[in-house]
Amino acid sequence: MTSPIQLYKKAYSGLSRNSWYLSLVVLINRSGTMVLPFMTIYCTQALHFTIVQAGIIMALFGAGSIAGAFFGGKITDKYGFYDVQAGSLISAGFLFIVLGYQTTFLTICCCVFILSVCNDAFRPANSTAIAAYSTPENKTRSYSLNRLAVNLGWSFGGALGGFLAAHNYHLLFWVDGCTNFMSGLLLLKIMPRSSYKKLNIVNRDPSVVKTSPYRDGVYMTFILLSILFATCFFQTFTIQPVFYKTQWHLNEQVIGGLMALNGFMVAFIEMVLINALEGKRHALRYICLGIILTGISLTFVNWLPPGVLVATLVIVIISFGEMFAMPFMNSFWIVRTNDNNRGQYAALYTMAWSTAQILAPIIGSQIIALSGYATLWWAMAVVCGVSATGFFFLYKLKFQNQLVTISNN
Repeated sequence: MTSPIQLYKKAYSGLSRNSWYLSLVVLINRSGTMVLPFMTIYCTQALHFTIVQAGIIMALFGAGSIAGAFFGGKITDKYGFYDVQAGSLISAGFLFIVLGYQTTFLTICCCVFILSVCNDAFRPANSTAIAAYSTPENKTRSYSLNRLAVNLGWSFGGALGGFLAAHNYHLLFWVDGCTNFMSGLLLLKIMPRSSYKKLNIVNRDPSVVKTSPYRDGVYMTFILLSILFATCFFQTFTIQPVFYKTQWHLNEQVIGGLMALNGFMVAFIEMVLINALEGKRHALRYICLGIILTGISLTFVNWLPPGVLVATLVIVIISFGEMFAMPFMNSFWIVRTNDNNRGQYAALYTMAWSTAQILAPIIGSQIIALSGYATLWWAMAVVCGVSATGFFFLYKLKFQNQLVTISNN
């Protein structure tokens, strides 16, 4: 029987040094991620905005993210991923600190949008960098390593953010801003521009379209279904914290602990899980399973008694849903790209999640205002079902009969 140490060693072996450097930069950056998960609570509890106003502010995070992803992808394909990443990190660090000093609804809306544009230009550039420093054999694990860094940082940031929010909300903005600065400077220090060499990734998926992602019908269908899933998933980090605070009366430290649990689970389980699963089934089949788990977990708060144990169970199942779905979403889109359009594909995928970041708080807050939290959780479960069904039929119609699966490219 393989020991746990051997499992972890096998899961992490064969990844390039630059992949590890990128993950270190992301780890430091995400260790300060505490403004976004607590922004809804901050707006409603500290600034006394309505839930609808808080939903609008969170939606502007998504709107800026779409713009940032679009321009970030364009600039990345034209000038390369290095400068886009560094510029995004440093500018966003400054804007996080500025945001902490805004107190009116209008100024917060404006600052949030500009911040999100700068902050999310990083994501397509970073995705392109990961692809450049990985091989077809380890691409899913390379993205999972990056996600490990994201979630490990998220765990630390969520736990620390809960502690800081319980004492002084303004500290959240300073810590988030400073970690952005630090990660940007680290990138400039340990990854000189000369270290980048273009790697030719051979596409072995016969359905790949090598031009614009907007002309790739399969990819556009994938994007639409991803938006549906992401809209449900984002409820966990936009509306659910307010639900736990106002309906179940959990404090900020407990809520931060739940977010930390999600990050720790993904950080310590996903790489081993992906190493065991990659190449065994088509990516779309794992995506379907992850979405179904997410939908089921969102209904638990409706039919199980309120409390920390149920909230923990919800986050555990959502975390497994995330681990099954998201790494294979990355491996699905990357195999459809080439060196000349990878930034645009990455940007469109980022824009899908940014669109969901807009839709999640707007739809969630409106459903709550009209019909309450219980209706929201049932509705999101139904949307997850629609998304999973769509991915299943995409697999059946386009990929079931292929001899070589995307996951094994």
